[in-house]
Amino acid sequence: MTMLSSLSKLSSEQLQEIRELESEIGKTLLSYSSYDVITDNLSDEELDKVQELERRLETTLVAVKQSGSSTSSR
Repeated sequence: MTMLSSLSKLSSEQLQEIRELESEIGKTLLSYSSYDVITDNLSDEELDKVQELERRLETTLVAVKQSGSSTSSR
């Protein structure tokens, strides 16, 4: 099991509360949420394709299992 973090999906009301606090304290705030995921295996060919896309998009991608999947993790 792996823990990943990403920017939070917030409601407009939650965003407004954050904006108000940002104005009050004069700082920019980022909201992150954490998720437990199970990483999935990739073949060498799949890994090459993922790494190429990562390079093109300048980002990091992680293969994870879908809920209820029974394959082993890498």
